[in-house]
Amino acid sequence: MQNCDTLIRNASLLDGTGAPPQIVDLAICGDRIEAIGHALDYNAAITVEAQGRSLSPGFIDVHTHDDTSVIDAPAMLPKLSQGVTTVIVGNCGISASPVHLRGDPPDPMNLLGDASAFRYPTFAAYVAAVNDARPSVNVGALIGHTSLRNNHMDRLDRVATDSEITAMRAQLQEALDGGALGLSSGLAYLSANSATTEEVLTLAQPLSLAGAVYTTHMRTETEAILDAMQESFTIARANHVPVIISHLKCAGIANWGRSAEVLEALDTARASQPAGCDCYPYAAGSSTLDLRQVDERVAIAITWSTPHPEMAGQTLAQIASTWNLSQLDAARRLQPAGAIYHSISEADMRRILSHPATMIGSDGLPNDPRPHPRLWGTFPRVLGRYSREEKLLTLPEAIHKMTQMPAQRFGIAQRGLIREGFFADLVLFDPDTILDLATFEDPVQASTGIESVWVNGVPSYTKEGATGQRGGRFIPRGRTAWIQ
Repeated sequence: MQNCDTLIRNASLLDGTGAPPQIVDLAICGDRIEAIGHALDYNAAITVEAQGRSLSPGFIDVHTHDDTSVIDAPAMLPKLSQGVTTVIVGNCGISASPVHLRGDPPDPMNLLGDASAFRYPTFAAYVAAVNDARPSVNVGALIGHTSLRNNHMDRLDRVATDSEITAMRAQLQEALDGGALGLSSGLAYLSANSATTEEVLTLAQPLSLAGAVYTTHMRTETEAILDAMQESFTIARANHVPVIISHLKCAGIANWGRSAEVLEALDTARASQPAGCDCYPYAAGSSTLDLRQVDERVAIAITWSTPHPEMAGQTLAQIASTWNLSQLDAARRLQPAGAIYHSISEADMRRILSHPATMIGSDGLPNDPRPHPRLWGTFPRVLGRYSREEKLLTLPEAIHKMTQMPAQRFGIAQRGLIREGFFADLVLFDPDTILDLATFEDPVQASTGIESVWVNGVPSYTKEGATGQRGGRFIPRGRTAWIQ
């Protein structure tokens, strides 16, 4: 009889490919899956009786802003408690490294923290800090276009010069050499909106040789969304790299009902280039308070305000009424601030969520004192509400969107599938009870139905809570293998 660290018996295996489940045993030795089979004969230090509950690869959150949280709050309970074993940081053009500040972080880099959070002048320094912190989840990192602009430009409301683009590209190349997954942009934000297509296209040139990806919070998600999508496809196609559209949505009431044509544009691009998207399962977004998004027809909740912290938790309409101001003027007085915008159609979100090119990403904001519930609830919400209750996705399809698809698209090697020899990132859950509990009114709540989570073979979470053992590590870029 062989020895192993953990033996999981009689689990309903969802291997990540989208295949139907099958009942198996699984043995973990060290940080790897040692064996998968029936009635495995192992002498295990720990035996877990799954009793037919679902065992899947650990979930990969492809869209996070956990850059500083994985270091400063390495227990990572908002993610670990919902079965996430890997987070991809550096989205929307904002990354914690490489960064050189000359004052306060510009919007929206302030979503990652104040100036003290940006202490990684090189990507290598960030990688070292992640590994020193030993977070409970694995970390893959994108490099933010806005962060690079901040490093080399005196102001962000203009186009970068050729010499500034060259300097940005040198930093991007250094990070790619150090294992970064690719480049992200946030062209909708004022800190990057002045960048031309040519600026981003030129900056992205190192991605192809590195086998990296381009992800983008597009220039707009409202009326001109199709033009913004074409810009994204053009940048990627010119550089021969995959493109991932971040949190694809039809934002703003005037844009509701357009998801079919948006997805048609995506499918047209997919016919000739690797292109995809991610989506969160909520009909509301969250970011900094942007005057351009103030619409009195849309419910906007204020989550924080630097000059008026006492207003957090109220709606912009309530605050405007208290101050006897228009919502736009009230928003000006609140800035800088954070907000949740109820500006998405549920029908559009459901159509995008169920599309075969869509991955799952939380887009949670861990530094927000009153976060959007997606920070704690995204993955169980997909599995409980949209798969089990509403039958929008089959369970194997939903797991595929959270595991194999992101691992292969981002080049995360030997993860995202349950295979012998792969890293033992695993989640055991009850498919009959898994459900998000976080709400807009009470967002800091762990989900139900997660039984056990292993990260690199380390038993990190049970239904009683975190074990206190942390097995995460920095994950360098591997080889992408695009799943259309």
